[in-house]
Amino acid sequence: MANSSFKHQISRGFSMHRKQLGIIIFEEIEVLDFCGPFEVFSATRLDENRRHEEPSPFEVFLVSEFHQPVTTTGGMKVIPDFTFDNCPPLDILVIPGGWGTRKEMHNEAMLSFVHSRAPNVEILASVCTGALILGNAGLLDGLHATTHWRSLQMMQALFPRVMVDTTAHVVKAGRIITSAGISAGIDMALRVVADFFGEEIARSTARHMEYSFPENNERRVTL
Repeated sequence: MANSSFKHQISRGFSMHRKQLGIIIFEEIEVLDFCGPFEVFSATRLDENRRHEEPSPFEVFLVSEFHQPVTTTGGMKVIPDFTFDNCPPLDILVIPGGWGTRKEMHNEAMLSFVHSRAPNVEILASVCTGALILGNAGLLDGLHATTHWRSLQMMQALFPRVMVDTTAHVVKAGRIITSAGISAGIDMALRVVADFFGEEIARSTARHMEYSFPENNERRVTL
């Protein structure tokens, strides 16, 4: 449900509390896994007519283990805003995927950060194989979850207590949201926008991006 009073306050010039949203980045991360959600959250507006006057209701920043450039799978170098040690309190935490998750799912610093932040966020979300990090942190046990179609069987084998969903594009289990591969992070982010501010705001954001936000939640590839 859209927060109409919140929109009214924005239009009258009152300050708003922006959701603090951290996206974790790491070596060999998939570019669209984190850039897709980053674009959605940073492009969201509660009043489309004041797009250039008002900021997004999400304050988005990148978090990494170390304060040094991270190299993505395609070679792009990205500089984090914060490290695990100095990251501020978060309302939302997003864990993208990519080949680097095979290493990061065993990285004690990564697992410790995610595990320590999980109880205090309103939403904990993953894109693609970012779900493997959540799984190894024990945060998906007993829950429905999904990941990239190539990693579904591996996910089930590694985490037998997780109910792996092979049909949905985005899977919500309480405060935890997992999504399918790469581009699915855009849909996941739009659904988070809808949860906080309503379907109308989410679809307005998708329209601004010229992104076709489907009415259904079916998986996009044939398994």
